[in-house]
Amino acid sequence: MTFELICEIEPPTKPDLKHVRHQIGTLSTIAHSFLIPDNHIGRATVSSVAVAHEVEAMGGRGIACLNSRDRNLLGFRRDLLTAAAYGVDQFLFVYGDKPTSGNRTSDLTVRSMIEEARDFSPGFRLGAAAALRPIPSWKRTADFLFSQVSFSLEAQLRWREAQPVDVPVYAGVMVLASERHAHTLAAAIPDIAIPDDLVARVAADRMAGVEAACEQVLALRDSGAFAGVHLVPVARYRDVESRLAAALK
Repeated sequence: MTFELICEIEPPTKPDLKHVRHQIGTLSTIAHSFLIPDNHIGRATVSSVAVAHEVEAMGGRGIACLNSRDRNLLGFRRDLLTAAAYGVDQFLFVYGDKPTSGNRTSDLTVRSMIEEARDFSPGFRLGAAAALRPIPSWKRTADFLFSQVSFSLEAQLRWREAQPVDVPVYAGVMVLASERHAHTLAAAIPDIAIPDDLVARVAADRMAGVEAACEQVLALRDSGAFAGVHLVPVARYRDVESRLAAALK
């Protein structure tokens, strides 16, 4: 079975797709698919469906992330229609981070989004996010799962062994870009554990976070426990590509 690398790209916050195209072009040597976040960390970005369509136009496979935070049922149905018109058929449904402005809608849940999308088109491939805790039964009806980003290989392997499922599971791996990045993550995601020694290494060497993430990807591949990895390279996508291009062959 092929070990899949799903690379997350940074969607634009301005009406310009040049940076997105550069990320896709650079990472296409190692990525099997691209995940496009949806107003991630509570900021407005270009539609994930539109960017997923751009990925497809460049010869890649796009997974559009859609959150329940920003849309009501009518808006969600509009997104599904738009995706179908654009030929986008893979989705990751998530709850969504706290918005930086405006309010969270309560019209939809991830569970109801999966049910609605199934009714709309049986041909859609639908995914959900899973924390490193027991997986609820309704999430097991998804076509794939993305596990929470973790900096601990051991924690990921323990969780996977304890949570057998019959669908592909992709382990979350993120490049720690800087000491400041570590503090931002810790504040935004209270249950994420970032090793102090990794933070210290990144503070001393800007490439340490890239090396650690790439080593984790290769170790997860060699473990055989996951179908692949959901890799978040942040702004270090060029360094990640150069490090993994040869190693993943």
